[in-house]
Amino acid sequence: MYKICILDAVTLGDIDLTGLNKFGQVTIHKTTKPEDVEIRIKDQDIILTNKVVLNEGNLNGADNLKLICVMATGTNNIDLAYASKKNIAVTNVAGYSTESVVQHTFALLFYLLEKLSYYDNYVKNGKYSKSEIFTHLEKPYNEVKGKVWGIIGLGAIGKAVALIARAFGCKVIYYSTSGNNSSSEFERVDLEELLTKSDIVSIHAPLNAVTKNLIDYKRITRMKKNAILLNLGRGGIVNEQDLARALNEERIAGAGLDVLEKEPIDENNELMHIKDSGRLIITPHIAWASVEARERLVGEIILNIEAFLNGEKRNRV
Repeated sequence: MYKICILDAVTLGDIDLTGLNKFGQVTIHKTTKPEDVEIRIKDQDIILTNKVVLNEGNLNGADNLKLICVMATGTNNIDLAYASKKNIAVTNVAGYSTESVVQHTFALLFYLLEKLSYYDNYVKNGKYSKSEIFTHLEKPYNEVKGKVWGIIGLGAIGKAVALIARAFGCKVIYYSTSGNNSSSEFERVDLEELLTKSDIVSIHAPLNAVTKNLIDYKRITRMKKNAILLNLGRGGIVNEQDLARALNEERIAGAGLDVLEKEPIDENNELMHIKDSGRLIITPHIAWASVEARERLVGEIILNIEAFLNGEKRNRV
């Protein structure tokens, strides 16, 4: 039987973790501070982590450690070179959150497009009760049908968004940040064309040297004034200071963000203080986290552990 510990179980919410018990003794830590990592992993055989950093400094004393299971897709919090040197296997999980992220993309869009914050407040603050007519048309909204939807990053999530956008009647165009993704179903364009032509721009790309600050003030100002920008890729792809400026200047109609450069967001982030909050919706990195997605994630982790213990390479990084 093996010693297993989860370093930041709170990131999984209330998902059932009892399936891990079949592998041995499971210790669950809701969160783990950097200074506590070394002592908590010292005698463990298997570690599960989402965002806790594991590097030479804290892995050096973990002589029994055989497997690190990243409870996510990204492995930037793991010193992979050192893990390899110590013969520690590392696995991750990909694809578990596609449906969840796609759904949240459209949730952000419709919140902005249909001015739902305004109309919800109009009813709840009592103004509708005092209305002389049955409806209220103060804030016009448009249909999605017939709009151009530009997708930055046509991976699995981007393509799934594209298919649904097309079902809504949108013309879909896309820009590949890596240059590697291509599709015969949708028109591939360069970034400048995508920004100038699109009514809706959604980002589903990783953060790297190419995409860092990809969407800055200059590029935002090339978008249509009635355009909506959605970022469900990674924080840092959109320059947040530039976005705040553009929203305050009404350069675009609105923006929806689920990812930020620093998470949790700083209280003094300019996005927290824009003039018209109805132009912006920010959710706390929850697009990935539907109940079903988190259940799939834990199920995949269990399969990764089983495969490792059986001498198989499954989702190895």
